[in-house]
Parts: sequence; C-alpha cells; structure tokens
Amino acid sequence: MTLITEAGAVEDRFTRADTIEAALAVEGPVLIPLAIADEFATARPDTEFGVSLPGSAPIEDVKPHLAKASLVAVEFPAFADGRGFSLVKKIVREGFSGTLRASGPLIADEFADALACGFTEVELPETMANRQPVQQWMAAKDTMSEHYQSGYGRGPSILQKRLAARKGA
Repeated sequence: MTLITEAGAVEDRFTRADTIEAALAVEGPVLIPLAIADEFATARPDTEFGVSLPGSAPIEDVKPHLAKASLVAVEFPAFADGRGFSLVKKIVREGFSGTLRASGPLIADEFADALACGFTEVELPETMANRQPVQQWMAAKDTMSEHYQSGYGRGPSILQKRLAARKGA
C-alpha cells in the first residue's frame, strides 16, 4: 500500500489487523474494523487505534467511536463509488479532529476532492499507485482552486464570493 498526504508519500504508522486476536498482538498503533473497536478499546485502553469502515456505514454507527479513535479509514470499493466522500463530510461535522484516510482504488483526479471533503491522506493499493505515481497525485491536488458547494474545501465557495461581491457593489 502507498500512503499519500497533501505533502507527498509517507510511511504508515498503523498496522492493519482484521481480528481481535491479531489486533491484540500488535505493538503500536493498530487499524481495526469498526465491528471490533469496542472490544479492542476495552482490552487495550491505552493503545492508539484507528477504525476502518465502509463508505456505506451509517454515521450513527461511527459516532460512538470518534472520541476514542485517532484514525478513521473509509474504505472505497471502487473509484466510482463516492459514498465515502459523503461519509467523511458527516464525520468532520461531528467534530472528529484525527486523521481521515480514504482507502482503496481512488484515482489522482479525486485527490483534490478527497482533501476538500476532509480526508488528510489516501491509501492506495500498489496496482493503483503503480499506475498513477505520487508525482501525478501531487500535480492533481492543485488542479481545483474553486468550488461551488458551501462547506467544501478551504475558503468561501464561488456562490459565497459572488454574493459578497454583490453586497460590496
């Protein structure tokens, strides 16, 4: 897997574990499925962990874990499945201040959108990272400087800028 942030490729601090037994055997930060988060937090209350969940997960299932987890990894089954973008906006609205990871076969053209929605990093399978190297992702993140949706990205939207210009005119 290749992990990309706004600054470029980085090493992953978290070790993935799919079962509670595997998670308990990990020393250091661990990334676990949402389904075992309560059991892990009870067994290892002082261990840093992240939760992995599908983009289709209801926000109500995620909310109870946001205060404990330092990483939320939203799994994308395909680059054309945008439910993870909607979910991460809901997670941000809930006040989560940890790391938000988009994980799966995204494409570089989606990097600016991922960052604007609130993701702080993207984890790619090696097949996708080989097809679109980190340099391509870095170039793609700066291709979108304006946005129409309010609350999306940094700064005011195009509509908000137009309304402000009209008030000032």
